[in-house]
Amino acid sequence: MNWKLIFQLSLFGLIMAFATISLIPEHFEFIFWIVIFIFCAWVIAKRAGGKYFLHGFLLSIANSVWITIVHCIFCLTYMNNHPDMAPDKMHMPLSMQDHPRELMIIMAPIFGAIFGLVQGLFAFIASKFVKSDVVKVGA
Repeated sequence: MNWKLIFQLSLFGLIMAFATISLIPEHFEFIFWIVIFIFCAWVIAKRAGGKYFLHGFLLSIANSVWITIVHCIFCLTYMNNHPDMAPDKMHMPLSMQDHPRELMIIMAPIFGAIFGLVQGLFAFIASKFVKSDVVKVGA
């Protein structure tokens, strides 16, 4: 596993975590993520040297950690700029509606895993089209 690569690419998640608090509107966020997913898939295909799906999956898990930390710290600002993400609008149980930070912490691994499957698939597909720069030792 290339942990350095995963960490470096996860910095896009950190940047997006801050950008989605108040800069990027909710309805445009997916465009940024698609571009990031495609770019990261290409970089993983070029630099990972194998286990492309796993690299993509772990990248999204790392992204979910960054996003959860930042969104929990700036929870009120995030909720004010993303009213559709408020727990009461998401049909959450009444017991969770008063605890948006806890809800974020509970949901983060689920969303991280779901988007990890997507990022992993992107990386795997990219590996079929992109020539790797990594020289395999002993092959």
